[in-house]
Amino acid sequence: MTEPKPVPEAEPEPEPVPEPVPEPKSVPEAEPVPEPPAADPGHHVRSRLMRESLLDRQVERSTEGPVHRMLPEAHVLKIGGRSILDAGREVVFPVVGALAECLRRWKLILGTGGGVRTRHVFSIGLDLGLPTGVLAQLAQADALGNAHILGTLLAPHGVVAIPPEIFGHLLPLFLHAAPGVVFSSVPPYSLWEHPPGLGRIPPHRTDAGAFLLAECFGCKSLTLVKDVDGLYDADPKRHGAASFIREISVAELRRRGLATLPFEPVLLDLLANARLLDRFQIVNGLHPERIAAALAGEHVGTLVHRDG
Repeated sequence: MTEPKPVPEAEPEPEPVPEPVPEPKSVPEAEPVPEPPAADPGHHVRSRLMRESLLDRQVERSTEGPVHRMLPEAHVLKIGGRSILDAGREVVFPVVGALAECLRRWKLILGTGGGVRTRHVFSIGLDLGLPTGVLAQLAQADALGNAHILGTLLAPHGVVAIPPEIFGHLLPLFLHAAPGVVFSSVPPYSLWEHPPGLGRIPPHRTDAGAFLLAECFGCKSLTLVKDVDGLYDADPKRHGAASFIREISVAELRRRGLATLPFEPVLLDLLANARLLDRFQIVNGLHPERIAAALAGEHVGTLVHRDG
């Protein structure tokens, strides 16, 4: 009798191998933003004002510094329109003769006012309710007409009248080639003229235009040629006892609050903030010899100077 075969023992089941626990992923540190290369002018503009607000007072103060004078030997003269050019040959020819003599010694930039024609245009425009900017634009034509008149009379002495469109760009070139130039002294605010504090007459007229030109180009002096000896404490044409003011500062003139001035009041604001021009003189063109004296540095009218 055969013996039964032994039943093989069941092999033990293999123990499950535990799955490897994944290691937590490390978050990579943010890489620093690289600085733009120092020598890369084609892609990055480096400027001390590029990250600043131009409305910040500290930033505004930081911009103070020396200002370059473009025409330091040139003199600016504003020839009155109503007071001189509208007065006819008896007044104009002696002034032209005096200017011709001055052109032999100095480089002159001669600005002109619009005179009675501008006042007439203002009257019509105000009656029609035209805004201040339109009045400023209309005034340019009258002053330009007087510039052509003065330029024609001084043409034999090498003086040229420059149109407003090219005046600022070519002034140094013309002044280098000629002894003097004539320009319309109306500043080109045109439709962008500032609203006046009182009334509607443009505040920046031909006196202001001559001042701004002298300040921008760093000219040696500014002389306003009028038909009065200078500044008085009242209108000398209406008040015979008015007292002459030989010299005065901006602050003192503001404090006195005179009822009338022989120049545009906005000049006080311009002079107070100017960087290069620190004074101007008012002289009487009815005494033409005073023009040369003023250019030579003599005190022959009223000096209005900056404070300090």
